[in-house]
Amino acid sequence: MLSPKRTKFRKPHRGNLRGVASKGNTLVFGEYGLQSLEPAWITSRQIEAGRRTITRTAKRGGKVYIRIFPHKSISARPAETRMGSGKGSPDYWVAVVKPGHILYEIKGVPTNVAQKALQLASAKMPVKTRILSQSI
Repeated sequence: MLSPKRTKFRKPHRGNLRGVASKGNTLVFGEYGLQSLEPAWITSRQIEAGRRTITRTAKRGGKVYIRIFPHKSISARPAETRMGSGKGSPDYWVAVVKPGHILYEIKGVPTNVAQKALQLASAKMPVKTRILSQSI
C-alpha cells in the first residue's frame, strides 16, 4: 500500500473537492491513460487494486505509471466511542482527485491490451473515468 514516509502534520483538514485539475491532466509518460471525470478521495487500497489489475492484464508487459499518490491521512474514531475526546487517530491514506486528473498511464503494450487493462482498472475506481490515448 502507498503511504508517505513522513508528513508535516499527522491530521490534515478535510478540504474541499471543488474545481477541476489544473496539473496532472495530460498524458506525459505513457501512450494510454485513465482520466478521472469526478472529484473523489481515492484510497491507497483502491490505487493498489487498479495497479494490480493493469499489470496482470498486460501480462507484466509494458510500463505502468501511477500518477496519483495518497498524501492525505484520514482519521477514524473507534466504534461505539462517546462524543468528545478529540479527533481519532489516522486510519488510512487517500489521494485527492479532481475531474481531469490522470490516474494511470501505460505504454509498451498493444492498443487492445491497454484498453482492456484500463477498462478493468476503471472498475476498481470510485469515480467515473475515461480512457485517453496519445494522438500520434
